[in-house]
Amino acid sequence: MKAPIAKKINHILKTHGHERTDPYYWMRDRENPEVINYLKEENSYLKEVLKETEGLQNQLFQEMKSRIKEDDQSVPYFKKGYFWYSRYEQGCEYPIYCRKKGSLEAKEEILLNVNELAEGKPYCQVSGLAVSHNQRYLGYGLDVVGRRIYEVFFKDLETGETSSLTIPNTTGNITWAADDQHLFYAKQDPETLRAHKIFRHELYSNSENDQLIFEEKDEEFSCHVLKTKSEAFLLIHSESTISSEIRFVDASQPLGDWKVLQARIPHLEYAADHYEDHFWIRTNHQAQNFKVVKAPVDNPGLQNWKDFIPHREDVLIEDFDLFLGFFVSQERSNGLTQLLIKPWDGSPGHALDFGEEAYTAWIGHNPEFDSEILRFGFNSLVTPASIFDYHMVTREKKLLKQQEVVGGYDSTLYESARIWAQAEDGVMVPISLVYKKSSFQPDGSNPLLLYAYGSYGYSSDAYFSSNRLSLLDRGFVFAIAHVRGGEDLGRKWYEDGKLLKKRNTFTDFIACAKHLIDENYTRVDRLYGMGGSAGGLLIGAVINMRPDLFDGVIAAVPFVDVVTTMLDESIPLTTGEFQEWGNPKFEEYYHYMLSYSPYDQVESKAYPNIMVTSGLHDSQVQYWEPTKWVAKLRDLKTDENLLLLHTNMEAGHGGASGRFQALKELAMEYAFLVMLADKKRK
Repeated sequence: MKAPIAKKINHILKTHGHERTDPYYWMRDRENPEVINYLKEENSYLKEVLKETEGLQNQLFQEMKSRIKEDDQSVPYFKKGYFWYSRYEQGCEYPIYCRKKGSLEAKEEILLNVNELAEGKPYCQVSGLAVSHNQRYLGYGLDVVGRRIYEVFFKDLETGETSSLTIPNTTGNITWAADDQHLFYAKQDPETLRAHKIFRHELYSNSENDQLIFEEKDEEFSCHVLKTKSEAFLLIHSESTISSEIRFVDASQPLGDWKVLQARIPHLEYAADHYEDHFWIRTNHQAQNFKVVKAPVDNPGLQNWKDFIPHREDVLIEDFDLFLGFFVSQERSNGLTQLLIKPWDGSPGHALDFGEEAYTAWIGHNPEFDSEILRFGFNSLVTPASIFDYHMVTREKKLLKQQEVVGGYDSTLYESARIWAQAEDGVMVPISLVYKKSSFQPDGSNPLLLYAYGSYGYSSDAYFSSNRLSLLDRGFVFAIAHVRGGEDLGRKWYEDGKLLKKRNTFTDFIACAKHLIDENYTRVDRLYGMGGSAGGLLIGAVINMRPDLFDGVIAAVPFVDVVTTMLDESIPLTTGEFQEWGNPKFEEYYHYMLSYSPYDQVESKAYPNIMVTSGLHDSQVQYWEPTKWVAKLRDLKTDENLLLLHTNMEAGHGGASGRFQALKELAMEYAFLVMLADKKRK
């Protein structure tokens, strides 16, 4: 079967006196039957090319599925007289949300069975579950397309009836006031999907009569509504990439006037919670790595902020939680997370010791103020996801649940490590890696999958994956490159990988790949790269810069048409991301972004084997970006390597919604890698 060849209709794009010709611009029309037919042809081509792997795909799928505890349940948490949890039933794709009153021995009450909502639907996603203060009413958002536009439904938990009065076209963000009659929700712009309006809704009323409470008119900002842990205040949080602004109102006075906590200032970011008569605020005010301040509720502006945890050059404050007797902070030092316990009474604090060199730890869900128990999570490349209760006075740690790998899992069979690669400019970049001891050979013969993300300040922590065992058990090494653009080594690590320093993200990844080869973890013809979304941009840029360095790559829902997308403010996410990528309406940014934009930099040369995935209803990376990229690569590349495009015609950015359906896509990607590695082995 021959690869599909897309037709060309030259479209001239002129910016700053510079012309670009885009022969595949016509693909932007998802209503055009020719576009849909082309996507289907690409899917058919992929299926034909991968036909030899169908047995392997099924084997991988069954392996990954078999490791999942199908009748699984989350760890219950206690709040307002109930234990709350979710569970899965054997063979079911979706969760069931439940609670028990007073005791775990009490009768189970099913709040929402998502499997019932999903019947007959190719896609189903529930978001924003929120129960009223009197515990009677449940609000939730439902998306059956995959574009992250939710219709809000209301269920009476006493009668079991769901109201016919719904709220269409929301973000799924719902927060109840304390009077049990009013709630607040966010809506997005129908074209750009930017969350820009907060409405107040009265239960059992027509949403057409809802009152607009706040409209975010700055196109670089989005907004959402939330509640403080104390539940004393409702907050509207407006934020851009570089700035924040919070409004608040007494939760018991939902008809009252909202006040501004601190008016927005460029480059001032903050987030707030409430305890007693103060707001507790994490902020970057004169603190690149953030600090914690407190401010009186009756006058919380910047002039009254007092340091509680001061700024430190080598420690990034990521999060905090408030208890009646303790302040808990989540901090990152040398790329690793620490949890610190600080008593309010001034007695010495302490940090938790995790005992591994590459791990992930986080503050869990702790809804109760009056508690000496901290719930936290932990996992690593070799330790399955674990939930603990930690007594902050006695320092006793209790494991409540560890992710069960059905069929058995022995962590001693695997080795994890943390190594460092020297970047192009001399900076040392951490790499976390894991492999199976019995199959690893220190001679470069192992296939290695190198993953990275590197944008928005998202840290790519070392985490456990039972699915990944299917690669490790086949001799793969898995590595995470903690490249600049994330916050893995603090805020400066992020700022050195964005805007006019974005190329550091790509050269860091290349440096990590070369270091892994130099250290005999793998070799060029056994090295594979993978990234998704902004990580797909990374993969696209890297294979333009160093196509000779990889045998194959996977780019999942990749953001690859950077300049054209960032020039089009009608596209979702564009205006809100000028502070991440730059605004190409300014000539300096235009030329810099053009220098790495994967689509624009495709050349007539040899490329590695490539698999690209996409979603027709993707609201974050429009389907036409990966589609155009593949068409252009196929037209210009000079090699005989594989170039495959898979478009999920029924999903968006996150892929399939069911827990097992998503594994089929992952099995396809893994089969692609295993097939390539096996051919090189032979």
